[in-house]
Amino acid sequence: MGMLVFLAVVVGVLLYGVALYNGLVAGRNGYKNAFAQIDVQLTRRYDLIPNLVETVKAYMKHERDTLEAVVQARSSAMAGLSAAKASPGDAAAMQQLAGADNALTQTLGRLFALSESYPDLKANQNMMQLSEELSTTENKVAFARQAFNDAVMNYNISREQFPGSIVANMFAFQPAQQLAIESETKREVPKVSFS
Repeated sequence: MGMLVFLAVVVGVLLYGVALYNGLVAGRNGYKNAFAQIDVQLTRRYDLIPNLVETVKAYMKHERDTLEAVVQARSSAMAGLSAAKASPGDAAAMQQLAGADNALTQTLGRLFALSESYPDLKANQNMMQLSEELSTTENKVAFARQAFNDAVMNYNISREQFPGSIVANMFAFQPAQQLAIESETKREVPKVSFS
């Protein structure tokens, strides 16, 4: 009778270990899938930029430096996305992507600020459509990033909590890094003046 109880306990522990392992695998695959959604939206964003540059080129002949900066920032962002795609959740890859995407956002901001000086460009149908598509895509990126960060958080919690941490360490489940793409202006305190 004692042997049956012992075997039942061993089988129960093994089944629990298998369930923990499978939960970690599901969590890892969940955040990889969530990153795939970010990949889709960022790729869409990066694909819109050459059309935007071509539309702006005709109007902004004297702003060549700005256009070249946008093209260079797009290339860097695409390289960052490729690195992150190869290893979603890797801290270095996420930081590289976040930095490159922040730089692209800043150069696009300068481009749109300069376009305000060109009324014909602002009224151009292609420019208005591209601006709207970029804005819509930015919202989709934000939602996809939130889903990815939630999946990473849930995975990291599962791999850090006891007894999941034992299984995670035994099978080398590495921690995942969230993706934080924010402009520095969002972090600045707004200046208010009543003068």
